[in-house]
Amino acid sequence: MEMSIMSDSRLIDMYREGDRVAVSELIERHKRRVTDYIAMMVKDRDMADDIFQETAMKALKVIDDGRYVDNGKFLSWVLRIAHNQVIDHFRHTRGEGKITESDAGFDILGSLRFADDSIEDRLVHEQIHEDLRRIINHLPEEQRDVVVMRYFNDMSFRDIAEESGVSINTALGRMRYALINLRKLIRENRMILTA
Repeated sequence: MEMSIMSDSRLIDMYREGDRVAVSELIERHKRRVTDYIAMMVKDRDMADDIFQETAMKALKVIDDGRYVDNGKFLSWVLRIAHNQVIDHFRHTRGEGKITESDAGFDILGSLRFADDSIEDRLVHEQIHEDLRRIINHLPEEQRDVVVMRYFNDMSFRDIAEESGVSINTALGRMRYALINLRKLIRENRMILTA
């Protein structure tokens, strides 16, 4: 049976059994699609090829470590890895001073916020919001509510106080403690919430 008509799942099984040709087929099968996806975001074909290589190595490591769970969606899984590699790439390049202070503002957690709305900025912003929403769930309910109302629903502290049935000072106090707890959770989980 030719490898090109074998399923991704079968090729992964063959690779796990030691067949290096199977893994080459698997990588080649999806290389163009994944590289095109990366290139669409980074706008640089050479960089896309580099990120694809990192993506492939990361995917193979997960498979080698026995952590890959086959659910019939190998390509979707690899595209998610590629997406995360692109975000890491943009975080890294931003950290190398490719923007100036005048290009940026600061949000409540001291994270950089960019004025332009490029695709890379949106990707990083989406990942930061996803991470932030995840850690907000660990806050006490009163603190979580005030953070969500203020930063996700864009409510004023006066509106938050009315909605919560408390004074403005109480709403401000809850926000203060929420920010202290968020910073602590970020440190404890070694999260990076900067673009």
